[in-house]
Amino acid sequence: MAMTGSMWLPDVLTDRRKWLALLGQSMRKAGSKNELLDLIDRALAVAPPAGEPATLETLAKTYRDQLDDIGDLFKRVDRVARKGLSEVWVGDTSVRASDAVGGASRAVTEMAEAFQGGARALLTLADAIGDAQKQDADGRGRLNHARGQLGGRDGFMDKLIETDEEKQELAAARLVAADGVDLMHKAAVAAHDAGGAAAQDLNKWAAEARAGKLNTDELTAVDRLMLADTSNAGGDPELNEILTANELERSGRALEDLPPAERARMEKLLADAKSPQEKAYLMKGLAAGHGVDEVETFAGKIHGKDPDWLREHLAPITTAADSMDDQGTQYNGANVNTDDQSFYSQGWSQGGDGSEGTCVASSTVAARALVDPLYALDLTGGPSGQEDDPDAFRQRLVEEQHRVHLEGDGGANWNSMDLTGKTEVLNKEVSPDTGSSYELQRVPTAEARRDALPEIEKAVAEGKPVPIGVEGFDENDKRSGHAMMIVAQEGDMLQIYNPWGTTTWVSEDDFVNGGMAKASDNDLPNAYAVHLPRD
Repeated sequence: MAMTGSMWLPDVLTDRRKWLALLGQSMRKAGSKNELLDLIDRALAVAPPAGEPATLETLAKTYRDQLDDIGDLFKRVDRVARKGLSEVWVGDTSVRASDAVGGASRAVTEMAEAFQGGARALLTLADAIGDAQKQDADGRGRLNHARGQLGGRDGFMDKLIETDEEKQELAAARLVAADGVDLMHKAAVAAHDAGGAAAQDLNKWAAEARAGKLNTDELTAVDRLMLADTSNAGGDPELNEILTANELERSGRALEDLPPAERARMEKLLADAKSPQEKAYLMKGLAAGHGVDEVETFAGKIHGKDPDWLREHLAPITTAADSMDDQGTQYNGANVNTDDQSFYSQGWSQGGDGSEGTCVASSTVAARALVDPLYALDLTGGPSGQEDDPDAFRQRLVEEQHRVHLEGDGGANWNSMDLTGKTEVLNKEVSPDTGSSYELQRVPTAEARRDALPEIEKAVAEGKPVPIGVEGFDENDKRSGHAMMIVAQEGDMLQIYNPWGTTTWVSEDDFVNGGMAKASDNDLPNAYAVHLPRD
């Protein structure tokens, strides 16, 4: 605590919850009228929950009003879809019109869901803030009542002798005051939690509005729409989109910034591509920071490959359509429903078989491959980009894991890298591809993990992987630790890549309250650190 005049204040003034909880504890122990009066004044000085419920409701109504216009747009798109345009080509990069109309239909649906979800989040927040402000006001009323019960402050002589009646009056005022500050504390907690939940929901819906992220005049609206809509073959299309929201934005900006001759070369590469997936991976390479020369070489390696080949060589993680089904847990606490992530028969796993302790380096390598298709192809396809050999892939993968492990000052026995080394390798290996640097944030408690969720989910919704450290302690207090990666979010679920070669989904509640065994095993239940990407 810090002293300011006669008032002691919390070190973090903005954390009303902790401050009010401390005041409530102190009020119950107040030994004199003057002490209790001071505590009441301090509680009343705490700002009430901020926010204007009426403004939030108006904004929610504005969102909902857009749904009528979107409904009309959907009908128009649906009419066009019925006209049989399969052989008509449009756009600068040769998009089949039927595909464009299908993409437009999905984009309109996503837009409607985003407006509906955003409106719902704002209305929920408005109700929560209104209730919290009323509860806070009730608490302040009780504090003022307690202050009235106590009367004026005692002078020096008054403190010398305290009658039984005065003791009873102090005890009664303590109860009323403590009850009042408890109401204020509950209001602060409710407002904080409601704000966090609204931020999570709004971040998710904002990321769903993908088509507008590719903001460039160098491509037609049809081209932009199709690039945003293209997914890898296999699995649920919505969970396997090739270009993330962040990559759509970065690729559009990169295209805009190219000199005219380079831009023309890039547009020709897109026009010559043989599939929507091939186009999307060329733009993904641009988003990862590669120049047109590098993208052109990459284009020559993947030109004309079918979507299955592209997925196998360029996507370290593919999400199965049933991956979110809850099939319970195994004897060791791990989810039954996990997806093996592999290049043909060889998993994207640490040491090639999960045995080495290079979990930090291996997560980092997988994260980089996830956001940089040129890097992924170097690992899977070798120098020519054409290899389909899982054994050769394993050798290259393990060599790269070892390189990154040593880069982060990990031990030569391929075991253990500290958080400082982890920060270093993330910023060397992944940040250049995403445009965001990684910062360590420790999350040792459920409260800290809950507070970190909005930033985590915003990052992964945009397409920026979020590394996490998990740990556990046995009956002898011996620690086990492991590094994994949050690679996606959907609703209230987080997709976890484990460098043992698997992905699975856990709930927000699992992440907050020690349920991370579902992504690993019972030895590793708690997340204790995250690395958040920040611009």
